[in-house]
Amino acid sequence: MIEAWRAMRPGSRALVGALALILGLNLLTAGVSTVTGGSGPSGPSSSSYATAADGLAAYAELLVRHGHVVERLRVSLDRADLDPGSTLVLADPGRGLSDEEGRALFAFVSAGGRLIAAGAGAADLMEALPGGGPVWDSDGVRTAGPVVPAPEVAGVGTVETAGDGSWSRAGATLPVLGGPDGLLATVAVVGAGRVVAIADASPLQNRLLDRADNAAFALAVAGEGRPVAFAEAQHGYGRSTGLGALPSRWRWALAGGFLAALVWMWSRSRRLGPADDVERSTPPPRRAYVDAMAAGLARTRQPDVAIAPLQERARRRLAARAGLVPDAGEAELRGAAIRLSLPPADVDALFRPCGTDDEIVAVGRVMAELGTYRS
Repeated sequence: MIEAWRAMRPGSRALVGALALILGLNLLTAGVSTVTGGSGPSGPSSSSYATAADGLAAYAELLVRHGHVVERLRVSLDRADLDPGSTLVLADPGRGLSDEEGRALFAFVSAGGRLIAAGAGAADLMEALPGGGPVWDSDGVRTAGPVVPAPEVAGVGTVETAGDGSWSRAGATLPVLGGPDGLLATVAVVGAGRVVAIADASPLQNRLLDRADNAAFALAVAGEGRPVAFAEAQHGYGRSTGLGALPSRWRWALAGGFLAALVWMWSRSRRLGPADDVERSTPPPRRAYVDAMAAGLARTRQPDVAIAPLQERARRRLAARAGLVPDAGEAELRGAAIRLSLPPADVDALFRPCGTDDEIVAVGRVMAELGTYRS
């Protein structure tokens, strides 16, 4: 394994290392989350699993503390074994009910079951009640009290809400809880069972359950001593098997590990493409570069402009060789050239525009004669 790692190219090593790091961090995070229960409140709105402000985890705990058996249904309602002696909580369903689920739900209520349908998402279900259900309105009721005596409001004085909705009309249902701006809860008898329609689920949620008489209302609507089931399939919780039963973080980690394995196998596989050269390719000789530069300068048709920087550098090199300042005048530089025994014709080429090849060559000779003095 070590030899295979060493044989990998640097890019492949970096990619495999990054994927391995991501896999390790995902596994570590998932493990810590499993042990500690997560980093904070979370979960879908009105789910009995949710510990966030708009969840119903506190409601489920309240029911348990008062002797109710609590169950979470993670299958569709038409496949669930609904006990007519129990209460079903369907709060803010994230998806609509199918026709099969609707029929199963009303069969459950007709046989003696109790249904708590809360939130705007339950309004469509209420339309199927015999004689018509209540009509939902987005204008909420902040404070509600009992309208008529009923078991669902026994011991309840005031219920506070977040103002997320109300019933504008009761339809064929009996109003049991309301305020000046509308109704909060109504009750309908269906066969041997009862349906409690709550326009706003917030009084049952974690954020408001301890306000006013909200907890008393939440216990009263559940029914005395009845088992309570929360419909969780409507909040995205399904009964999964195989890989689907694993947490999403674990599935992502496994996918990352699989991708890392594919990259490793790709890095070890035989490459397709042209064969490598037997001999190492070397850059072209310097002469080719010089010829190319000369051809480029010749195409400008301005030899005096092209050679001017070389003349400037030659004059600076002459000044350096003679110990003069870099910007010495022409007279000083000519005197220095005489002392250095430079040909006068070549020296002349340093101080006038070069228009011929001979003059350009003369500048080059001066550069070569003066050697490598820095200019």
